[in-house]
Amino acid sequence: MKNIVLKYIAIFIFFATSCNDDALDRFPLTSVSNETFWNSENDLIVYNNNFYNFAKSNAMRLLNGNHEGANRNGQYSLDGMTDNDVRSLSFNPNHVIIRSGQITSENNPISFGWNNTCFSFVRSINIGLANYDKADIPQQTIDQYKGEARLFRAWVVADKVSLYGDYPWIEEELNITSEELFDSRTPREEVMAKVLEDLNFATSNLPDDWGDGGAPGRLNRWAALLIKSRICLFEGTWRKYHGGSNAEMWLTEAANAANEVIENGPYQLYSTGDPLHDYNAIFQKSNLEGVDEVMYWRRYEQGVVANSWQIYYYVSNATKNMVEDYLCIDGQPITMSDLYQGDSDFEKVFENRDPRLRQTVLHPDDVDYYNYAGLGGTDAQIPNLLGMTGDWVSLTGYHQVKHVNQEQNVFFHDGYTPCVVLRYGEVLMNYAEAKAELGTISQADLDKSINLLRDRVGMPHMDLANIPVDPRYVDDGVSPLIVEIRRERRVELFAEGFRFDDIRRWKQGQKMQKIDYGIRWDEANRTKIDPGNTTQLDYAVEPESGIEYIIPNKGSDFENPVFEEKHYLWPIPVSARSQNPNLGQNPGW
Repeated sequence: MKNIVLKYIAIFIFFATSCNDDALDRFPLTSVSNETFWNSENDLIVYNNNFYNFAKSNAMRLLNGNHEGANRNGQYSLDGMTDNDVRSLSFNPNHVIIRSGQITSENNPISFGWNNTCFSFVRSINIGLANYDKADIPQQTIDQYKGEARLFRAWVVADKVSLYGDYPWIEEELNITSEELFDSRTPREEVMAKVLEDLNFATSNLPDDWGDGGAPGRLNRWAALLIKSRICLFEGTWRKYHGGSNAEMWLTEAANAANEVIENGPYQLYSTGDPLHDYNAIFQKSNLEGVDEVMYWRRYEQGVVANSWQIYYYVSNATKNMVEDYLCIDGQPITMSDLYQGDSDFEKVFENRDPRLRQTVLHPDDVDYYNYAGLGGTDAQIPNLLGMTGDWVSLTGYHQVKHVNQEQNVFFHDGYTPCVVLRYGEVLMNYAEAKAELGTISQADLDKSINLLRDRVGMPHMDLANIPVDPRYVDDGVSPLIVEIRRERRVELFAEGFRFDDIRRWKQGQKMQKIDYGIRWDEANRTKIDPGNTTQLDYAVEPESGIEYIIPNKGSDFENPVFEEKHYLWPIPVSARSQNPNLGQNPGW
């Protein structure tokens, strides 16, 4: 058995990394060749297994990227690049660079940007696609593995297109002498047409269930439909707000893919009838087998493969802007509701608000429930600010508890909380937004999407005939309905890494230009929360309200975020252009 495993590992290394036939001389595989390998379904399984390893690497963000060891660029941590979340200058400098607009064309802004690993990934996929048909198994079975490969190719290329626009489309195995290596980038619309072909093949040929028990197993057709809805929603809204053809076609594809999961898929929102805890519950579990909301997840185990994101959320700090987007329990924004108690006292912020706020930001009464002190080894008061007593302190006063696992009293790089990669809640959000952007949304559409999310937390339904008009967003250039759907998306998917892409596709970069504030820090609050005056944080008067609030990282480049027109797309790195000058550069860089 050991020899068989080593054989398959060596085969993958050969097919994924060899550049020409001379590479055979590097491996002692005298009995294995391209002609002798592609025979059985097991061969295809083993070959495709390695796509999952590629997708989980630090150079990707497909399966939520890499949260293992000290890596900090996984999907869960990406809200730190936006107005949702503030990080310390030293803990994740890549996110600070992006948030403060200090990106340059000298190198990648972050590890999952332009990288050779992506091209190696696509190359290995193309090798598989050129050889699967050699297997002596039914064509339907072969097409399942082709679908899996094409799903990954579509996903990784669409992600790069979202960051760089025009991007090389490669669907054949290239070698170091291939002239195509020096081609210019393929135009965005041509690339995305190919991506859609891959997505359609995958959603037509992947099985509904691989028979793996979802533990977590392989990506099935339902997962492919969610990925398709995500990619098509991005592309449709990008073209609608940035310019481009066929925006409605992409939005229709997004809506139809999501609707197929809603109408025929085996998934439903996780709910036990406890609106005060159910929203955050799936992110606290140590095992996600049998959780119907989770469509794909990653398993971790102490001593085998562990993760680090407990520390991400101890140093993650929700912003005042984020906290203020949670509605009151009457379904109205805080700017319009008589139920809003204001922020003169920290606890008042949570009163009469969407229960998802208290399941996302730590309330002082919930420290024991979330085992927050136990995880950090500190019995500090909440809010606990930088400079005050305790190991785990906040830069804004808004400690995050979404993803904090009360069962595991482990920390740093030995966490075993599962990673939710794809969940049904996103399907519902994608469907509602696509239908709203198309202008065809009905009350029935809201009832089978957003209002199910609201039911879980006991919030009033979104009523198409009575959409609030929040004065804070009247200048966004979209209808009040789309404003509210975007707000719902921000709240529901907070700390899951969507905000950066959402702001870019909506062309709402002005939201990234606003100063991030923390909790109210007028004299009364300073005296109550920090009577010893030990905090190291600064504060300033917010111009709109005339009230003093904490400003995290005051005096640094991070204090005044920068987002220019050119930041909607990232620059092609110097290293890539030096190897291939025909790649060109994105506007403004």
